[in-house]
Amino acid sequence: MANITLYELPGCPYCAKVVNKLDELGLEYDTIEVPSAHSARTEVEEVSGQTGVPVIVDEEHDVDGMAESDDIVQFLEETYGA
Repeated sequence: MANITLYELPGCPYCAKVVNKLDELGLEYDTIEVPSAHSARTEVEEVSGQTGVPVIVDEEHDVDGMAESDDIVQFLEETYGA
């Protein structure tokens, strides 16, 4: 099991931005696909306090439910970049 978990929705451009950064950095991560209906996204809401995606959890760096693709990409670059 990877230390990073990504909550995403297929076809979401913001999620794709995060996936591209994870792949660019060569990071292993687990993916949880959320339902398309916000009202059914209880798991991501429990993790992050909201129902939007993408959201990441990074156990190694005590990140529980970081949202907003730009914030996630910046975190990944600062934490795992060269």
